[in-house]
Amino acid sequence: MAQITFTEPYKAAKERYDGTMKYNRCGKSSLKLPALTLGFWWNFGGIDPYCNSLAKMTYAFDHGIFSFDLANNYGPPFGSAEETFGKIYSENFRAYRHEMIVTTKAGYNMWAGPNGQGSSRKMLISSIDESLGRMKLDYVDIFYSHRYDGETPIEETMQALVDIVKQGKALYVGLSNYPIELLQTAIDYLSAANTPCLIYQGKYNMLVRDMEKGHIDTLINNNVGFTAFSPIAQGVLSNKYLNGIPSDSRIATGKYITTANIPQELIERLKKLDIIAKSRNQNIAQLATSWLLAKRGMTSVIIGPRTIEQLADSIKAVDNTSFSNDQLSKIDNILAL
Repeated sequence: MAQITFTEPYKAAKERYDGTMKYNRCGKSSLKLPALTLGFWWNFGGIDPYCNSLAKMTYAFDHGIFSFDLANNYGPPFGSAEETFGKIYSENFRAYRHEMIVTTKAGYNMWAGPNGQGSSRKMLISSIDESLGRMKLDYVDIFYSHRYDGETPIEETMQALVDIVKQGKALYVGLSNYPIELLQTAIDYLSAANTPCLIYQGKYNMLVRDMEKGHIDTLINNNVGFTAFSPIAQGVLSNKYLNGIPSDSRIATGKYITTANIPQELIERLKKLDIIAKSRNQNIAQLATSWLLAKRGMTSVIIGPRTIEQLADSIKAVDNTSFSNDQLSKIDNILAL
């Protein structure tokens, strides 16, 4: 598919809300998110061609995806994904800010020194100020505490989130990568401060089910939305590796995963998943994404396509999110869960 270039400001497709994309309420809030969110964790950094990032963001928006997920250290290098977003937004999307849901996060490594990471008040408030500058925004829609660092008092972190909303730098707050034993405490603090936790972001896919060990129940019981990242396990849950390792894959290029992440035994299981996918007129990546969208409490699934073709492929997953009990049972048996 040819890359898109613009000689004048982008104009969104009039049919972007034609019913193809599905929208879900975020917890008990009336705020709605698209079933899919475009994630900037990889493929949108300073090392990636700007024209590719522009093409993917406009394609997503034209197809009803108005939610964009970032973090202060997304890139590489750190901060560059937010800078890419800021350039795209300032040159093409200012007219559509009222439609967009823009999220960012802070908590992991960002700058040098002992305070360049973690959950401290200094880290969060410094980060939101810098993120807004890079993204050329006055506020973000959702600001997340990206993780609990194991040291900062939970009250300090939660109050920093409350104050960020009070300062008008974020409309809502969320949590990500919090241990189950602290999640309820964090939710309760925010609720008592009249700044309820809108949404939780966690790693969840067919191969990684930790969210099922208490997190999902806690979120549902507290009317907190849920957005899942890594739906296809960085490409492992796809047809890509059924017949070897492609030269342009993340495994071949050493981007976060290696051949150890996809042993032959897993490939054999993927081949069995492919049979189920084909019976649904899907590929494995679409099957994995649809499987997540069918889960109770799911608000939005974050996708991180490298190409427009992958993005278009992911959007098709929204068309078929119904599973029979037999299909679900077969999936669990294949994965030995």
